[in-house]
Amino acid sequence: MSDKLSWVKNNMPPSASYKALSLMDLDVVKKVRDFHKSFPQYTATPLASLSVLAGHLGIGGIYVKDESFRFGLNAFKVLGASFAMASFIAGAKGCPVWELDYPAIISPEIKKELGELTFFATTDGNHGRAVAWAAARLGHKSVVYMPKGSLPVRLENIRREGAQGFISEYNYDETVRRTASLAEKTPGGVIVQDTAWEGYEEIPSWIMQGYGTMVLEAAEQLEGLGKKPTHIIIQAGVGSVAGAVQGFITNFYGDGAPATFIVEATAADCHYRSAQAGTGERVSVGGDHQTIMAGLACGEANPISWEILRAKSDYFISMEDSLAARGMRVLGAPLPGDPRVISGESGAAGMGFLTELMSCPGLAELREQAKIDENSQILLFSTEGDTDPERYRRVVWHGDWGG
Repeated sequence: MSDKLSWVKNNMPPSASYKALSLMDLDVVKKVRDFHKSFPQYTATPLASLSVLAGHLGIGGIYVKDESFRFGLNAFKVLGASFAMASFIAGAKGCPVWELDYPAIISPEIKKELGELTFFATTDGNHGRAVAWAAARLGHKSVVYMPKGSLPVRLENIRREGAQGFISEYNYDETVRRTASLAEKTPGGVIVQDTAWEGYEEIPSWIMQGYGTMVLEAAEQLEGLGKKPTHIIIQAGVGSVAGAVQGFITNFYGDGAPATFIVEATAADCHYRSAQAGTGERVSVGGDHQTIMAGLACGEANPISWEILRAKSDYFISMEDSLAARGMRVLGAPLPGDPRVISGESGAAGMGFLTELMSCPGLAELREQAKIDENSQILLFSTEGDTDPERYRRVVWHGDWGG
């Protein structure tokens, strides 16, 4: 074992239904990517090949999808928010979202027809900023709440995109409930949240489909290099992006799908604890979820993405903050010959896990079980850049991650 992480192999009983996998149908994801391509800000984010690091760790290849370049927002979340909000507007107009590209969605005619909407969201930072950015470009209002303990710089980033932004007195999951209640009481209010609950499944499903653009790009970029991943590491907060990645790669690679590791912060490891319980039911984690991995500080798994993860993911990991800090430094100060990746605390979680996996003698059993060796080709997603530049410098320059 490692004193910095715990792991469990997925031995949960099969899911009663795999219907959530259809959300990430390949034809649907290609249409979603076509929608994103209609944005003037669109360009595929880079896939960094860290071949020198791979050799150093005894791995065949390491590839990092760098989302710090996404739409100028330093994180991937805008993919889900923009597609979900456009889908809501298309539905209100009575037509499929595929009939409305970006120029059509932002047209004054559509706003006049629908009236002014107010999009509400709860966020640890990136999702709320994405909702604010998309709302401003679609010509509507946004109101964003952050959980207790959120950093002021993340709130200011959200406000700069045009949203009304506030930090609540509650943890993430309770703030979600209160924000949803406010949206329900507001004329023209729409909650845009990347987790689901009974009666609220459509918008979270659209958000997951929006994330499919990122995974499709990565799969195509790997194909362009003549590579196929043998393992994928993806971090989980509520689990929406992890479910989107798992769903897409299951559909894309079929029986040859790579093994997957779902990585979480120990302070909010609801997926790990659910897998550890082994029943297939979700286990929640209460408290304030104090972790530097702010984007992963969620104690209740999205039931839609959980259906995919419990059925198809291979390993669940709970890891300490020190490993995320290490991941930031490894990516930010690469070995000579490798490209540099600026990755925030949540974005670097996968790399932190990988370096511990390959260097800790106590994790030999996991390496053997997962069949990681000199032939392995490992894909990671750096889901954010330095969204908090001051904290990024504290971690990378001074090793100050609060531990």
